[in-house]
Amino acid sequence: MMQMLVAGGLTPLSDGERAADADNPRGYLEWERIKTLPNDPDCITEAEGKVVKVISRLLLSLPAGHEYRVIFMQRPIAEVLASQDQMMRRRGTFKEGANPAAMAAAFEKHLREVDGWMEGKAYVKPMRVPYHDALKQPQEVSERLAEFLGIPLNVEMMTKQVDASLYRNRT
Repeated sequence: MMQMLVAGGLTPLSDGERAADADNPRGYLEWERIKTLPNDPDCITEAEGKVVKVISRLLLSLPAGHEYRVIFMQRPIAEVLASQDQMMRRRGTFKEGANPAAMAAAFEKHLREVDGWMEGKAYVKPMRVPYHDALKQPQEVSERLAEFLGIPLNVEMMTKQVDASLYRNRT
């Protein structure tokens, strides 16, 4: 999604600290400082007018006083867990004995909490994008994104960013 948004014409807030690797061969487009959001909510002011990747847990720390457009990628939990499992194995941080059912239940609970939080905040405008829709219908998703953001985006370039060969952890 970040690759699509940048190709469409948006400026990313990214520090380049995480280089492309086997898990994300096109790069991460992440901003490490966003991890300080719970303790330093004012850091979000640096993101004004830019696109920044924020993990779902940190969304709950977005302070009032700004308007946020949240593009929330929705991927089947089993695929998210499989992807994380593979990444941790490659990095040597995988811990044997984890209960996949318990992890899935915890993640589902967390997603319900995030959904409730987003729906309860007038300053948060969410757009949910099913992961598989982005893969199968990138032009339609790109057009919806441009409409949601209310700015002209290069839909053709956004569509070209989708690379189905990177969809490796399927269920």
